[in-house]
Amino acid sequence: MDIQAPSSPGRSCGTCTLCCRLPDIDALSKPANAWCQHCRAEGGCTIYQDRPQVCRDFLCLWMVDDALGQEWEPARSHMMIYRQGPQVTVLVDPAHAAVWRREPYYSRLETWAKEAEADHGYVIVFAGDDVFKI
Repeated sequence: MDIQAPSSPGRSCGTCTLCCRLPDIDALSKPANAWCQHCRAEGGCTIYQDRPQVCRDFLCLWMVDDALGQEWEPARSHMMIYRQGPQVTVLVDPAHAAVWRREPYYSRLETWAKEAEADHGYVIVFAGDDVFKI
């Protein structure tokens, strides 16, 4: 997958395709937690050059925030995280629905939630069919 978004040095998507599975993408009629019809295992997006704007605008937090250690790599953590203004959104692989409650993840999510409160923001976690606000 050819990533053109700004990324931290040494980081790449590698074989991770969680962004092709976890989010709901209306522009592609793709529901949450379902594979995008344009995603190929370990090959990524087959329409990358012509992908919708929502996909072009997406910034995986692990790719752009070098303060996050290797344990936050989406393929390793089973979570895809991104910011929308003062909100932090966490999409959890349903096969690992409780991972966000474990350390080192939970304490960082709590810290982000406390920091976001100052701007009337919050952290929201989507784990399968469950939604949690921290």
